[in-house]
Amino acid sequence: MSRRKDKKQKSTRRLYIALLLWLTCCGPLPMYTIGGIIAAGLITYAGSKLIDKLIDQLFDGKKKQAEPYIPYTQPQQTAQPASTYGPEVDSIIADGNRAMAEMGRLYASIENPEIKRKINELMRVSDKIVQDAIHDPSDVPQIRKFLDYYLPTTIKLLNAYDRMDAQGIQGENIDGTKQNILEMLDTAIEAFKKQLDSLFANQALDIETDIDVMNTMLRREGLAGGSMDDFKLH
Repeated sequence: MSRRKDKKQKSTRRLYIALLLWLTCCGPLPMYTIGGIIAAGLITYAGSKLIDKLIDQLFDGKKKQAEPYIPYTQPQQTAQPASTYGPEVDSIIADGNRAMAEMGRLYASIENPEIKRKINELMRVSDKIVQDAIHDPSDVPQIRKFLDYYLPTTIKLLNAYDRMDAQGIQGENIDGTKQNILEMLDTAIEAFKKQLDSLFANQALDIETDIDVMNTMLRREGLAGGSMDDFKLH
């Protein structure tokens, strides 16, 4: 309904503009000739469209200025219990969530698609590292070191890239630093993956030990044949 009303108002406005221009042309132009009528018609047509467009731009500009700025806010998360997995693990989870939120903000802020891809990969691996604290609390010291230095330093570099990129200008220092950060992110991704792999070292050792013990018992009872190595992890 409002669109129809707005369209009708614009049509009425254009009609008044055209009429005003036509009347204005009646003075200087010889309206008693065909040439004068044609010239008046062209001026009326072109002038009315131009004036109408300028009026639309003027009103659109005022509307944009009137719109309040809404800063970026993180989505509200569901409240979690004060303690779920114990104080150390809960602290790991809380710090990890804050880091993920900041990296999500940087992902939304930075326009470079290559940087976005790297941030996405960093978030994916980092989340797995943080979640490992739940499954294996003995890994908490390693994960705490990761959260206290490696992840914050990576976020610091991303924030520096974001600030430089927001300047919208090129320069030797800015371009060089941005390129160094871009290359460093590849190193960080590989380091994060190695960190995640190292967290499973204890689990892999325990599993291999269980397999060796079971293999020995089965051989002793005559329930399995072949080499004892058949049951080992490869």
